[in-house]
Amino acid sequence: MKNLNHLSEQLLLAIKKEETYEHYLKALADIPVHEIENQLINNQYKNAFWINIYNAFFQILRKYRHLEQSKIYTAKELVIAGLDISLDDIEHGILRRFRFKYSLGYLPNLLISSQIKKWAVTRVDFRIHFALNCGAKSCPPIAFYSVDRLEQQLELSSQAFIIEETIIDKQQKTLHISRLFLWFLKDFHGTAGIKKILKKYLEQDFPGYKLKYNTYSWEEQLDNYAENRFD
Repeated sequence: MKNLNHLSEQLLLAIKKEETYEHYLKALADIPVHEIENQLINNQYKNAFWINIYNAFFQILRKYRHLEQSKIYTAKELVIAGLDISLDDIEHGILRRFRFKYSLGYLPNLLISSQIKKWAVTRVDFRIHFALNCGAKSCPPIAFYSVDRLEQQLELSSQAFIIEETIIDKQQKTLHISRLFLWFLKDFHGTAGIKKILKKYLEQDFPGYKLKYNTYSWEEQLDNYAENRFD
């Protein structure tokens, strides 16, 4: 039986190198459903696998199947263990533990399938938002996530993204930050949680600072891979 986490990395690498990838999709489709639960035994395995699958699948849908916004997120064109799923199923169903995508993370999606619920993480890790790439200029770059290095990798990705996307205005006491923080506010534990995150990754405190969310650039930027991010 193929190792799922390794398979997700192989698929993403084939997409990056513009090599044949269909056999990886077939392998994912043919995986017995019980193997998903047998192999993805905890959040570490689940996050590493599904982040890679999401990033690979977005590139496939956009570059090779030419799907446009917003169908690209809702089209159930990926088959995992015989189940047709979408990018939204992966992000909001599995990685965000069946959250309704337009609720800032505060409301559950009551229409999510029972299988997606079984595959979902038990706890949402806010750092996934600095790892998922949706082909836009303001998205985090694509990296290859592995189970044995996931904690270090997510830390590096989070810090790099936050440093790059944050502007500190000391005169106005304002932090200009990525709009991802607003869209997934509950995942970051509200504005108080955001300030704690910024303090950690920017290595300084911001008492009395206001938060202002940057305009998100949807300008397309495919194949945005983070070269040597984890070396």
